[in-house]
Amino acid sequence: MATLVQLPDSVLLEIFSYLPVRDRIRISRVCHRWKRLVDDRWLWRHVDLTLYTKCLSPPAMILRLPQPCGTMRPKVMWHLLRRYMGSRLHSLRMGGYLFSGSQAPQLSPALLRALGQKCPNLQRLCLHVADLSMVPITSLPSTLRTLELHSCEISMAWLLKQQDPTVLPLLECIVLDRVPAFRDEHLQGLTRFRALRSLVLGGTYRVTETGLDASLQELSYLQRLEVVGCTLSADSTLLAISRHLRDVRKIRLTVRGLSAPGLAVLEGMPALESLCLQGPLVTPEMPTPTEILSSCLTMPKLRVLELQGLGWEGQEAEKILCKGLPHCMVIVRACPKESMDWWM
Repeated sequence: MATLVQLPDSVLLEIFSYLPVRDRIRISRVCHRWKRLVDDRWLWRHVDLTLYTKCLSPPAMILRLPQPCGTMRPKVMWHLLRRYMGSRLHSLRMGGYLFSGSQAPQLSPALLRALGQKCPNLQRLCLHVADLSMVPITSLPSTLRTLELHSCEISMAWLLKQQDPTVLPLLECIVLDRVPAFRDEHLQGLTRFRALRSLVLGGTYRVTETGLDASLQELSYLQRLEVVGCTLSADSTLLAISRHLRDVRKIRLTVRGLSAPGLAVLEGMPALESLCLQGPLVTPEMPTPTEILSSCLTMPKLRVLELQGLGWEGQEAEKILCKGLPHCMVIVRACPKESMDWWM
């Protein structure tokens, strides 16, 4: 059996890629060879700096938000940027300090601007529990194709339509997960991102049915839409989709307010390939498996049907759907824990 010393560099690099950033830096002190490997830019293509776990203090138990158990000081982040992250960096996850107290360090515009300059191939940026209220959106790297905001505070001016249209010209996907300030005006502002193809709204309780309908009219080029844990009814969401997103390929939404007639508006959707209906709030109006089957049979390109948290696991529903949709992958399972958190 080969020892670590005998393994080729390519195998060691692959092993090191699974280590947290802190451990990568620690092992660089083992020997000259490992130091050289840790310095290899290939190892720093995907970096996760989120050091928190779900430690729930009493306020967090109410909000069901992840709390930072450790923080990475700006000085350390600047060091990582200067020493390790460079042109190979493709994706980055960063944790903020939103719940660490008013004296906690915050993500700065200067750091984000430096990130864009030092890492010209950065395509995906995920920000968690960060206070961005004093950070202009113009600070974000212009190369981003995916922007994820999880439990973040943003400035009211961040995503408004009158903002500079040259900001984030390549943005294809935006995930807004429990961003309390996000509202109809911001949703309307997304229409200036002409490359946008995927939109995920999670827990954006300030978005209204009227605002969604008006915005989707201008976002007709979307190919993926997820509306999870919002106050919008599923019927109104599907009606807006059927009116304006005729080329949508993937839909995921919670079943709050879903009825058989509401689902029927999707019948004949020409490009829909994946449909996910997610609980756990199942109402008496919820379509039966037979009614879901009837609607799905009219969707010529449907290949994935996923039903989460509807209480149908291991029951007759899965047999009905699998038999009636032989061309589809039918997935019937319990609701993931993170999805349950939307409703708590």
